[in-house]
Amino acid sequence: MKNTRFEEVYDEYAERIYRFIYYKTYHTETAEDILSQVFLKAYEKWGSYDPGKGSVSSWLYAIAGNTVIDYYRKKRPASDIDDVWDLSSDEDIQIDAERKEQMEEIRGSLEKIDREQRNLIIMRIWDELSFSEIAEITGKSEAGCKMAFYRALKKLKTLITLSVFLQFALLLYKRKF
Repeated sequence: MKNTRFEEVYDEYAERIYRFIYYKTYHTETAEDILSQVFLKAYEKWGSYDPGKGSVSSWLYAIAGNTVIDYYRKKRPASDIDDVWDLSSDEDIQIDAERKEQMEEIRGSLEKIDREQRNLIIMRIWDELSFSEIAEITGKSEAGCKMAFYRALKKLKTLITLSVFLQFALLLYKRKF
């Protein structure tokens, strides 16, 4: 029974947790390795998971975040892990190459906003988390997360050109924002 439920959790969350890790590591193989570690740790601690303390989603994100921190402590102690992330899409390489300049401007602009706002945008847009999931992960209210997200978008809009912001808006639309 334990294995069946854990398999369902893995099937439901593996892709989202992978994206979360990938945007922190910027490397496919590293993200895959860390994902394996995350689910191994989760499996080993499955019996101690307490639904009363939070959802499976927030529990897995906490394990993933800690595992990424451990990775950077061991491999790249000079890197600030909260500043290491990737904004590339899952689209065709040719399309990515055409958007590279715009994405670099977005990335540069995201680096100019504070870490909390940047992480909120990443969780909402690239990790495709709902505001309720983000609230649970961050320990803030859903309304507070929504307000902070829209403030972050407003600030981001002032930092990038109109054409790049429109490209960013298109990305939001494609993600069914």
